[in-house]
Amino acid sequence: MATLRQRFTRMVDGLSRQGVDLGPHEVMIEKDLRVPMTDGVELLADLYRPVGADGSLPTVVIRGPYGRSGTLGGAARVLAYEGFTVVFVSCRGTWGSGGVFHPQVDEQRDGIATHRWVRQQPWFTGRLATFGESYMGYTQWAVAAKMQRDDPANAPEALVLQITMPDFGAITWDNGAYSLRNALGWSRMMDRMERGGTALLGMLLPDPKLEKAFDVLPLSAGDSAATGHPIRWYQDWVAHEKLTDEYWTQQSHTASVPEVTAPILMVTGWYDIFLPSQLRNYRQLVDAGNPPRLTVGPWGHISRGKAAPAHRDTVAFLKETFRGDAWDRPAPVHAFQTGADQWHDLAVWPPEGSTAQEWFARAGGGLSTDAAPAGTTAFTYDPDEPTPALGGPSLLPKTEPVDNAEHEKRDDVVTFRSDRLIAPVDLAGEPIARVRISSSAPSFDVFVRITDVHPDGRSLTVCDGIRRIGSIGTAPTDPEVDTDGFRDVAVPLWPTFHRFAPGHRIGIQVSSGAHPRYARNPGTGDPAAAAPVTVVAHQLIAHGGAEGTRIELPVWTR
Repeated sequence: MATLRQRFTRMVDGLSRQGVDLGPHEVMIEKDLRVPMTDGVELLADLYRPVGADGSLPTVVIRGPYGRSGTLGGAARVLAYEGFTVVFVSCRGTWGSGGVFHPQVDEQRDGIATHRWVRQQPWFTGRLATFGESYMGYTQWAVAAKMQRDDPANAPEALVLQITMPDFGAITWDNGAYSLRNALGWSRMMDRMERGGTALLGMLLPDPKLEKAFDVLPLSAGDSAATGHPIRWYQDWVAHEKLTDEYWTQQSHTASVPEVTAPILMVTGWYDIFLPSQLRNYRQLVDAGNPPRLTVGPWGHISRGKAAPAHRDTVAFLKETFRGDAWDRPAPVHAFQTGADQWHDLAVWPPEGSTAQEWFARAGGGLSTDAAPAGTTAFTYDPDEPTPALGGPSLLPKTEPVDNAEHEKRDDVVTFRSDRLIAPVDLAGEPIARVRISSSAPSFDVFVRITDVHPDGRSLTVCDGIRRIGSIGTAPTDPEVDTDGFRDVAVPLWPTFHRFAPGHRIGIQVSSGAHPRYARNPGTGDPAAAAPVTVVAHQLIAHGGAEGTRIELPVWTR
């Protein structure tokens, strides 16, 4: 019979995961198990064991740096209620585990040691799966291919990868632009945690010092402004602009993604910070012959709304994989279409019938499928008064679409809009903007956003993207300057699955920044970490003919 404490805990777990029917098992918890690493360091772990379970389900391994109690402990318990044995390990240097925390650096060797240890324990159920979101997904990627190749007997037999990616460098330096809000905000949170604070709560609380630190130059001084001292990994991040630097390549597991043959469930959201990478990883696996199950919902990184559907899909996937239980999802991909506000079951992402359609920007603010006449549109970007970020994927609680109407009145934001649509236009895939632009500055950013312009005047975000030109770390390679002084800058935008309804208009927004989501470009072309001064950039967008400024929209026709 459940104790009073167990009943109270179950009630709290049910309330915190509205819409989840908790499984039938009571849960026994063993705290602070010691997990030995190869260098003698011991990590701490909590074990969640379902009372009365028959052992037919796998032991689930979770590894992360954010603690093992609170919301995260609740996630482990909820799996245990369903009959899964769950072991939750705190990463090196966090929450009582020995050693020093170096983000991403030690996860492969520590993960391999953890998996070997788990399989030797008397409570191990004979099969092993991994689970977790964000950093706890990265720890799964860190070991999956390596163990499958070098130690298959101990490799994970299924992975549940939620809102995550195998390469944090690619999100830290997003097409050459530094993801300041996420990088400094996360570093501030982890620094608080190291000093005894609550990790995830620290991201949600107002932090005036952090907000002021976003405006500090040079970029390398931001951590000291926010915390009073340098943060070792933050200094490494800003110092390594090139994703080809060994610092980043030794932490990246993107190249080995196609080698993973274990069954995989991916869960992500249209407003998640890792969405582009996760869908590209999905494509890698599909092309390698191991198509994952995929769920994409209308969520951001820490949206409460994803908890219940993500849990239901996780349980269904693991029971299907390890026990052969039927899952009522009729197709491998379950994706929510924004604008239409409906779920679709698809065979693959992007769905069949999605083809690129060019829309051309016109001088004067028009947008159409006909090649635009020649012309130019000018705007000025001042790094000392940077174009502010308005919404967008982040580690903040609210990342859903925002109204851009007032923002688009700024002098440093250029907009192009189609006529009112007669028929719906469905996008399904990754748009690419091709902006023909010149600049007076040695280095500049191109930020492009698609908006859904409603009949009432609201201009709601659909997706966006950025690319930096003329810095030492820019990737991919800068396009050449043509004889007229312009570059054809390709800007990949966030993947989207969106319907523009009849009567709405397609909006395209072009600017040179979104601060502090992305650190302002000082304009000098100097290393971003040390650039102390700024220059004003006078930008000129060119229109005209098939090579003028345009955007390729992935239009879906069923």
